Amino acid sequence: MVYANAGVLRMPSNIEIKANLKNRASVELIAAQLSDTEPELIQQEDVFFRCDGARLKLRILGRDRGELIRYERADMANARCSRYTIARTSDPQNLLDILTKTLGTTGLVKKMRTLYLIGQTRVHLDQVQNLGDFLELEVVLRPGQDESEGRSIADALLARFGIDKQQLLAEAYVDLLARHLHTVESP
Repeated sequence: MVYANAGVLRMPSNIEIKANLKNRASVELIAAQLSDTEPELIQQEDVFFRCDGARLKLRILGRDRGELIRYERADMANARCSRYTIARTSDPQNLLDILTKTLGTTGLVKKMRTLYLIGQTRVHLDQVQNLGDFLELEVVLRPGQDESEGRSIADALLARFGIDKQQLLAEAYVDLLARHLHTVESP
């Protein structure tokens, strides 16, 4: 999906921020109160591939459902812009085999995601295998919407959830897992 604006092509983008959760139950209660819909539970397996200049992952959502996602985002511990492209597939296993043989994998993230929708924000409460519980906000920017407005929305939600700056994370789950596994394997 690419938007045209005054002759300029633009990838969809959102403002993202990720944090460690100290008290998941408290954050979940607030998310449920603020949400426009009932929460959705989503089991996800993200397989990452070698990719220059961006990240490329196949998100497996079931035997017949997946998404190939390419995204660009800075690794910083505050609200940051992420530009992405998504291609959906009904044959994730075949696509996984092709990409693995062609590009090689760089990591695997398994998680149970609880998704809440609050306005234009996707609120993810993620239980990541071998890592723990996390909050991830994705403020989906509308075409022409300024990034600073998305950052303000994310900051306001962080305040509502009681998230402090020490809980914010710069790295992707795949990087946190790699560091965790390296720490566990080191003598």
